[in-house]
Amino acid sequence: MRKKRNFIFMCLIGLLFVKFQMTYASRSEMNYVHSPDHKISVQFHIQSDSTAVYQILFDNSVIISDSRLGMILKDANFLNGLSLLSVSHPRKILFDYEMIQGKRRHCHYEGIECVFRLENGQGQKMDVVFRVSNNGAAFRYVFPNQSNEIKKIVREISEFNFQSETKAFLQPMDAAKSGWNQVNPCYEEYYTQGVSIHSLPFSEPGWAFPALFQSGDIWLLVSETAPDRDYCGCRLQQDIIDYRFYIDFPQTLETVFHGPLKPESRLPWETPWRIIVIGRGLKFIAESTLGTDLAEPSRIEDASFVKPGRSSWSWVLLKDDSTVYDVQKRFIDYASDMHWEYCLIDAFWNTQIGYKKIQELADYARTKNVGLILWYNSAGDWNTTPLQPRNKLLTHESRMKEFSRLREMGIKGVKVDFFGGDGQSVMSYYQDIFEDAAQFNLMVNCHGATLPRGWQRTYPNLITTEAVRGFEYVTFEQVNADRESEHACMQPFTRNVFDPMDFTPVCFSEVPNIERITSNGFELACSVIFWSGIQHFAETPRGMARVPEYVKDFMRNVPVVWDETLFLDGYPGKFVVLARRSGETWIVAGINGEDVERKIILDLNLLTPHKEGWMISDGENNRSFQSVKIMADTGNPLVVKMKGNGGFVITF
Repeated sequence: MRKKRNFIFMCLIGLLFVKFQMTYASRSEMNYVHSPDHKISVQFHIQSDSTAVYQILFDNSVIISDSRLGMILKDANFLNGLSLLSVSHPRKILFDYEMIQGKRRHCHYEGIECVFRLENGQGQKMDVVFRVSNNGAAFRYVFPNQSNEIKKIVREISEFNFQSETKAFLQPMDAAKSGWNQVNPCYEEYYTQGVSIHSLPFSEPGWAFPALFQSGDIWLLVSETAPDRDYCGCRLQQDIIDYRFYIDFPQTLETVFHGPLKPESRLPWETPWRIIVIGRGLKFIAESTLGTDLAEPSRIEDASFVKPGRSSWSWVLLKDDSTVYDVQKRFIDYASDMHWEYCLIDAFWNTQIGYKKIQELADYARTKNVGLILWYNSAGDWNTTPLQPRNKLLTHESRMKEFSRLREMGIKGVKVDFFGGDGQSVMSYYQDIFEDAAQFNLMVNCHGATLPRGWQRTYPNLITTEAVRGFEYVTFEQVNADRESEHACMQPFTRNVFDPMDFTPVCFSEVPNIERITSNGFELACSVIFWSGIQHFAETPRGMARVPEYVKDFMRNVPVVWDETLFLDGYPGKFVVLARRSGETWIVAGINGEDVERKIILDLNLLTPHKEGWMISDGENNRSFQSVKIMADTGNPLVVKMKGNGGFVITF
């Protein structure tokens, strides 16, 4: 009998051991999330100190080492004392979507999702959701329980522990309420380029998204997408002791209407996605759509009123004195002659022209097939700017009244300037404007603003956003003109990767009291290198009249919506060559960010069957053009020489 009991006991022990092995093996296997092509892998586990960490491998090599994940709420700690309750089975996420604007019209996403459910010592639950695609990894936090009580996040613990040899290309954030009339932060600083993360200077307000990193031949772009009304806009900060980067919240002064700064919401609650684009080479960065792939789909039922296009704009070169009736009528004629769809009338139109005369201009523009866009100050007590009109958009009631009036006048869009930072109340204010404007078929352009973070997919009437040290800065100080070419060569790898950018490019004229360093070929190429739902061109009617007819023809026909974009060559801050397709037409554009001649060797096989094209480039000097016929030999690469601070376009 005793032998029988011992036998049964040993069998049970054996079964339990086998079950433990199977459970452990299963759990261990599920702790890895692989991309569909298995090049990118995320490994998630709970450390011995009961903290949650992840690491990322590319081609089986670690590129982000163990990095902590977690949240500290006012009434809950999801940093320490964590246990892993469950791991979901990997789930394929597959969908296609269309963009009204951007570098690629038809977008495709395929990734693998896995949900890790955590529990803290008080029995409270939080999910960490990972999605891994062939282009990168993303994660977000989800609080799955139901609660009508407002929950408040004190700190988000999301780290990025790069390898020691990693170099960074980062834009510093501005101190809140700094700058002209307290308008910062506006995402308008120069990038620190190619600096070892061990030598990176400390930026107290943090570093702006998107943030570019290089580890050997592996490039990574870190950003966020899909912030909603229940979260603030975030940025990166660096731990100066161990050089880890982590998600940080806005500064105390970055609020409007005395609303919340840090995230607060009822449950259930989802955070924005933290996204990491990963690839061997810059092609995977420049061509990525991960920022819109994981953005929320459109919340506007009928976006047929959203019409991307090109626009004339007097202010950038002629400033406030140009916002008068006669000058704006001339710029409407200019837009019509150039076959551009819009004319932007900037600040002080309400006092220097007035609503009645704006109505006359709108009626006149309609006869010329040109739509008007009007400037507004976001106003409020978060800036002291004197520009008008002010206080028209502060409340839902005031917006409905003003937007209704604009629709009756036939206005096509608004440019809203000088927002108040990245606090949760500001992020909600943006979305209030987008949603109210959509009710009156108005497009929105935000200046002095935050990074869009994929909002252009969620709110297609958000047609463009500044959030860059654009061409207007060239007109302010010589130092900006001196750095324009280098600065422009950063944007296709950072700011303009996912989101529309209102840089306001293309100036062939001389800038008053400024020596423009860039060539005319460079300026022409920027109309293709940069993308924006509406491109507001800096050149004036007088300046455009002086360029060759073939340049004017190019500017009359340059698209703003692209079906496809290919990265051909380049390096951040030094040079960039892109090929963009609109319909059956390919345009190859290049700009040189350095003051020495650069020879580019282009493989145009991807553009076949196109054999013949026309290249416009710099002529004998940097203020002249030349046009030559190009034969694309599919058997041999095309050699193009770019002058220092120069550029070119080739239309196939």
